[in-house]
Parts: sequence; structure tokens; C-alpha cells
Amino acid sequence: MQIINNRYVLDGGLDPLELGQKYGFPLYIYETATMKRQYERLLNAFDLKKLKINYACKALNNISVLKFFKSLGSGLDTVSIQEVRVGLMAGFRPEDIIYTPNCVSIEELSQAVDMGVKINIDNLSILEQFGNLFPDYPVCIRINPHIMAGGNSKISVGHIDSKFGISFHQTPHIHRIVKTHNMVVEGIHMHTGSDIMDIDVFLQGAEILLSVAKDFKDLQYVDFGSGFKVPYKEEDIETDIEELGEKIGKRFKQFCYDYGRNLTLMFEPGKFLVSDAGFFLVKVNVVKQTTSTVFAGVDSGLNHLIRPMLYDSYHKIENISKTEGRHRIYNIVGYICETDTFGVNRKMTEINEGDILAFHNAGAYCFTMSSNYNSRYRPAEVLIHEGKDYLIRERETMEDILKNQINIDIFSEHKALQAPAMDLNPENEVIYNNITIEQKQQN
Repeated sequence: MQIINNRYVLDGGLDPLELGQKYGFPLYIYETATMKRQYERLLNAFDLKKLKINYACKALNNISVLKFFKSLGSGLDTVSIQEVRVGLMAGFRPEDIIYTPNCVSIEELSQAVDMGVKINIDNLSILEQFGNLFPDYPVCIRINPHIMAGGNSKISVGHIDSKFGISFHQTPHIHRIVKTHNMVVEGIHMHTGSDIMDIDVFLQGAEILLSVAKDFKDLQYVDFGSGFKVPYKEEDIETDIEELGEKIGKRFKQFCYDYGRNLTLMFEPGKFLVSDAGFFLVKVNVVKQTTSTVFAGVDSGLNHLIRPMLYDSYHKIENISKTEGRHRIYNIVGYICETDTFGVNRKMTEINEGDILAFHNAGAYCFTMSSNYNSRYRPAEVLIHEGKDYLIRERETMEDILKNQINIDIFSEHKALQAPAMDLNPENEVIYNNITIEQKQQN
């Protein structure tokens, strides 16, 4: 999003305010041009004969986004059997989907076998059960390299106390199970965590993984996971993908030479591909002055964007209703009955009630982590592709809140006080005894 002729515009010159008027607020917007740029940047960083990028769809799992990455030639990284199903519905071939769950039952893994996808196993118990049931089905094994990487303890998954992966110290146990059941190990995998800032730490993990991989003689690929950091603010640190590509590529070439044949190097980026492609638009409901703070309360909350509350994540926030004017400092907060603070002491153009704020980096782990907390509706999603906007998810309604609930009749004999009749018209205005709120205010 940039300012052109004193107004904010998106890819193709589209006006975010007009999109908000068209689809309603709050609203998620994604740009395929940014996704493509990031995908190609990662591909071009590596000078390798065999490189495979598997989009980690947990970051943004809308089926239209999955179809777009398939059109680029991407594979798909999944963590649940439901994501596998969505990937197959999006048109991915089973062999282009890798399924990397943790703490799931052997029954769920059996479903993945039936679907024919690549399977990544991350604990010894499941590996042994899998070998008993499906000794001929090739597997990948997730190794925990005991590396502390990532920008937050909640997203660091490769350290010694992590639930993810099999410790590289337990490699003899892996070989014992594989040999006992005559299993085929086609891949070795690691994922150290998100927001990797130190490439040398990543390389340290890679050395551990390759030292494990060399003793498996039937490998087809080595998966280094992902976790590449993206910038969230000006002068923010990000993973130097070009430097990473040069160093990892050189080391992997040497490994393949020593191994005796070329293997496929795989990565599973999510945030790196879609974070910067997304924007979240909200409307300011109220500007509230207290003795110490000015709050801008918006028509959203942790039910739509939980990352700032869960991870202390920073999202740049701009008042896109005003490109210029005096600046003031605000705390941006939500409407949920919790302390759902999006940003503290944020300086931006003066906010009035009804203004539209835009959250940046809203493409990854935003809508996918949303909920119906407080019985609030989840917002619509819009995809911008080649200068045109496409609705890819409708805004929820009251029917979505109630559709799986069962209204049992056992309490019908206890008559409750009758509440005034309320309904919603097509514009989602509340109708109160056949009079809209706006009409009541006019009267």
C-alpha cells in the first residue's frame, strides 16, 4: 500500500477505502503480486538443480490462495488432515503435499496414507506404529536439532524442550525401528522456528540435519523447514534470503556430491510468502480520552487478529482516511470483552470516529487464527489479482454462529420474558420493531 496523489492505493491502483465500502468493514485484503514476488525471490536465491518450495498453508489457508501458489509451481506443506483435504481440493497432486503433524493419532496418519501424500513423522512411538501398519509406505522423519531459533519462545520449535521432532541424539533409535520394520525413509526434515534472524544459527541446525541425513541411503529430499523473518516496521531486521541461499546452496551441493547423487532441497515458507501481502482494514467506532491515554476503539478485536495479544507482535497501523494533517498518539484497541490492545502509543494522523485504519503484515497467521469469540462474525476476505478484486470469503452472519448448535426443547416449559423482535435487513442494519436504529435516531 502506498500514497499516490494524496490517497492510499493497493496493487493495480485499487482504493482500499472503496473496497471497504464495497465489501464492508472489517476486511482482509491480499495481493497476489506480493506473494509472487516473494516466491520468486526465494527461488532465485538458490543455485540448485532440484529445489522445491512447499507453501505452509497454515499461514493463510483460503483455497483461492492455495490455488494461486499451485499456479506458481509450489507444493504444499500441511499440518492437519483437514489442510491435506483442502490442498487436494485446490488441485495439488498428492505427491506435492507433505503432511507434517504433531501429537496426532495413528488413525489420522492412516487417512493421509489413503490420500497418498508425503508423510513426515516426528516421534518414535508413531514411527514404530506406522512401521507395523505401513512398512512399505515411504516416510520423512522430523529431527529436532536442539537449536534455539525464532523471535519468540512460543514460535521456537527446534530446542531441546520442544514437543516437535525426534532428538538427533535419538538417531540410533530411529535406525533400529526402520531396520526392524524394513521401512523406507525418503526424507529428513527440521524446522527450528519462526522469525530467524541469525543465519549462522540456521546453518548450525543444517549441519546437524545433514549429519543425520548422510546415514539414510534412500533419501529423495532434505527439508530445511522455514521460519524466515519478514520486516514489520521501518529498519526492521529480516532474514537475508540471498545470503542464506548462497551459503545453504553451497553446503547442500557439497552434501549431494558426498552422498553420491543430487537430492531435492525443500523449504516450507508461510509467513515469508504471504505476510506482507495482507492488509486488515477496520473502522474506528469511538475515540475515547481518559486521564492518561487516548484510545481509538475499532470494530474488531482479538477475535480477528490475535497476534499482538498472543505473541506481542507488532503490526504497523495507519489512518488511511487521512494522508496528511496533524499527528497524535493513540492506543489502538478492540471491541472484545478482554484487553485486546493492537498497538500502544502509535503516532498517526489525527483519528476521528468513522476513520479507517489499515494494519500491515496481515497476510500470515491473522485470519487463520480468528474465532467467533463474543459471538462476533469473522470478516470477509478479498484477493487482488492483476488489478482486479475478488471476494474469496463471505462475511459471516448469525446463521454461521448458530449453524452447528442444537436448540433443544427441554427448557420450553420455562417461559422467558419476551424480548422485543429484532432482525437484520440485507445491509446488516438492526431492525427493532420494524424501525431501524437510524430511523429511531432521526425520530
